[in-house]
Amino acid sequence: MVPVPRGYCAGIDARIYIQTHLFDTGSDMTRLFATLFIAFCLPFAVSAQMEIPEKASVQKIAEGLHVVMGAGGNIAVSSGPDGVFIVDDDLAPLAEKIEAAIATITDQPVDMVFNTHWHFDHAGGNEYFGARGALIIAHDTVRHRLATRQFSRLTNSESEPVANVALPVVTFNDEISFYLNGMTIRARHVARPAHTDGDSIIWFEEANVVHMGDNFFNGLYPVIDLSAGGTAQGLLDSIDAVISQVNADTVIIPGHGPVSDVDGLRKFRAMLGTVHARITLLVGEGKTADEIVALRPTTNFDAAWEWFFMPTERWTRLMYDSIIEEMAAVNAVE
Repeated sequence: MVPVPRGYCAGIDARIYIQTHLFDTGSDMTRLFATLFIAFCLPFAVSAQMEIPEKASVQKIAEGLHVVMGAGGNIAVSSGPDGVFIVDDDLAPLAEKIEAAIATITDQPVDMVFNTHWHFDHAGGNEYFGARGALIIAHDTVRHRLATRQFSRLTNSESEPVANVALPVVTFNDEISFYLNGMTIRARHVARPAHTDGDSIIWFEEANVVHMGDNFFNGLYPVIDLSAGGTAQGLLDSIDAVISQVNADTVIIPGHGPVSDVDGLRKFRAMLGTVHARITLLVGEGKTADEIVALRPTTNFDAAWEWFFMPTERWTRLMYDSIIEEMAAVNAVE
């Protein structure tokens, strides 16, 4: 996802919106994101109390491998004789609840945290776990973005540098491998900036499991952080790369949404590819962002994929902006 969405929250009656559009009519997944909205938007919009889930859920997906779901990004947990290795650590306010959920799997402390990217809903628990001795690992770019002030055009907000204890202390460029708990765990940086410029895909090889971070939003329009180097075409490329390496039995952990498989990933790819192609065609015809929004090129997907943070118009404009930047980059090379 993206940095704290202060700019998006400003100027709206968030409490009424949440009550009438999310909690009263939404699915369980939408209510979960509504909780996230309350936690991070209302302090700026309507000064409400923070609300977070009562507890995180745990799902076993292979021997010694579980998924913990709180309110932010999905967390993979590898546990065994070599210790506890987790992929992402959710939001800062949920750190103790994430720790409690992990305690239902193993009585060992978290030894290592791997961040798929730098956003607050995936690396927010770094400070908590880092202060308790966990080794934090991520791509080089993730450390840079966590260590410096970041601005998001999407939310018109700034994120301050994190505390030193929350920074990755081991970083890598292209690929890094871990040999833990009887598994080979490989993290590969995406070939082309996708959700951000620091995304990693994590493969648990013997278990036939892959954690895609926010390169896969299962059942939701994705967030593409253009301010952090993300691109829609890069997201398509990263999805294609994963599809080419998995099989019908592969368990795929998305950044958000239920645990899935290659069919679920193909469905996500089909939606993204279709929308990208439609808007690219309209941009090529010289249409403006406003004109494209009015044409509603996503209309057959909206009912199934839009959610409160990524409604139809915002999704259309995000794709438009990404395509414009992609075209400008191609023209600059030529």
